[in-house]
Amino acid sequence: MTLLIFKYFFFKMTSIFHIGLSKDFSLILNDADDFNVIIQVGESKNKKEFRAHSVILRARSPYFKRALSSEWITKENDMIVFSKPNITPAVFDMVLKYIYTGELELKKYPGEIILGLLVASDELLLGELFEHVQDYLVKKQTTWVQENFVLVLHTVFKLANCKRLQNYCLESICADPRPFITSENFPSLDKDILYGLLERNDLQIEEIDVWDSLIKWGIEQTPGLGSMNSNRIKWSNINYEALKKTLDSFIPLIRFAEISSAEYFDKVRPYKSIIPYHICEEIEEYYFKGTLPMTTTLPPRSGIIQKIESNIIKPRLSSIIINWIERKDSNYNGKKKDTVYNFNLIYRKSRDGMFNNIQNICTEQGAILVLIQVKYSEKIFGGYNPIGWHNNNPSNNRSFNKRGLYSRNNLNQYLSTKESFIFSFENNEDIKNMKISRVINSSYAIYNTGNGVNFGGSDLNLENGYLSLSHSGNYENLDINLERNRYGMECLDDSDYEINQHEMDQHEVEEIEFFRVKKIK
Repeated sequence: MTLLIFKYFFFKMTSIFHIGLSKDFSLILNDADDFNVIIQVGESKNKKEFRAHSVILRARSPYFKRALSSEWITKENDMIVFSKPNITPAVFDMVLKYIYTGELELKKYPGEIILGLLVASDELLLGELFEHVQDYLVKKQTTWVQENFVLVLHTVFKLANCKRLQNYCLESICADPRPFITSENFPSLDKDILYGLLERNDLQIEEIDVWDSLIKWGIEQTPGLGSMNSNRIKWSNINYEALKKTLDSFIPLIRFAEISSAEYFDKVRPYKSIIPYHICEEIEEYYFKGTLPMTTTLPPRSGIIQKIESNIIKPRLSSIIINWIERKDSNYNGKKKDTVYNFNLIYRKSRDGMFNNIQNICTEQGAILVLIQVKYSEKIFGGYNPIGWHNNNPSNNRSFNKRGLYSRNNLNQYLSTKESFIFSFENNEDIKNMKISRVINSSYAIYNTGNGVNFGGSDLNLENGYLSLSHSGNYENLDINLERNRYGMECLDDSDYEINQHEMDQHEVEEIEFFRVKKIK
């Protein structure tokens, strides 16, 4: 408490004038007469000179701190002359404004300029700007990024720190590959990027279409073939050998066991000469005898990913949750014939504010999926309520109060179901260490409180912005543990303390999402 009081009075006594400071530095950039650096950017007809102050450049950019040191600089008429031909004038104008004022308005710039700014900020070691631009492209320029996947991928895969945008591109392509593989720019895709894409298990496409797109790409990439010589009937043995060399490292990425015998005969067999002999033998043995190939041992791709507009989990995790709803193995790979579910977002804490009464949000909505992100941890918790929340007792559903007595009034009573469960993920990409806890005592599956979310009475309880976990015996034990993070706050981890008692430990919630779950086929 003493520390909080000190911080309060300290910040009350400290005046901050960032707006005026930024305005004054903007004047220095535009009107000063004491520049000592000339920076030449761009090339050919798109060139421009900018004037700046070395002291500001060095203070704001580690790159300029090194580049403008005495052993590196070149002077002309007492002015430091510095050249950056690989950065366009439009991009460098944005860089200078950021360096001097800390301000930047990205909305008025096209996607290609913003992508150039991302590259420039990485080169100039402007980490804060780099992260902001990367985040902006992922969240605000999704349409442009998706329309220019090849350009974006070729750019960001050269940037080691650009994992967020790299992953966004690959995950978006995997979720809906057809527009990408049929685009006119697809055949020019870099081989390393294509390799990384084809080795993914979450590519949402039939395997024969993967094969078709690979052949299309290989023909364009092979000398002597391409659009001028794409008719294989006219190819010589030399052409086939050249194509084989191009695709040699890609063939093992094809899941041939997922291609039907008819598709193999029509589309793969004509290119049999580019496939290693032992792989062809294994494939044909599989078709005749059902013996799974020994060499091409990659698992089937993950089938249909259930889409979910969540800020807490990635789409891959929604498919795992669907598997749990269907009582299938967590890692089951969905097929087109499988049941498809629709996740409709009905509440998000960061969007709608903290809820005070769950009845106002979830009443009579049907099955509900609850997702919870706690503070100070990457762990994610949730629960699936297949019967929903109700003001009145639904037909064919017995409810009990906390004393175990049957009640016709549904509020503040237990609801009975055998299909509810609670769960946890280590993070939003966890597909290995997730845990599910199914209801044991179905009569006490859901406690229909009006003030929060409650599974089992105390197994998972969300109320007033806090998550409580315990083990009442109504659900299987989630076996979740606690540790203290570097802030001294309790967070959820798996190293110190097993929650297997009735006492509940509370954890502040960062984000909450409720989804109405509906089976659509």
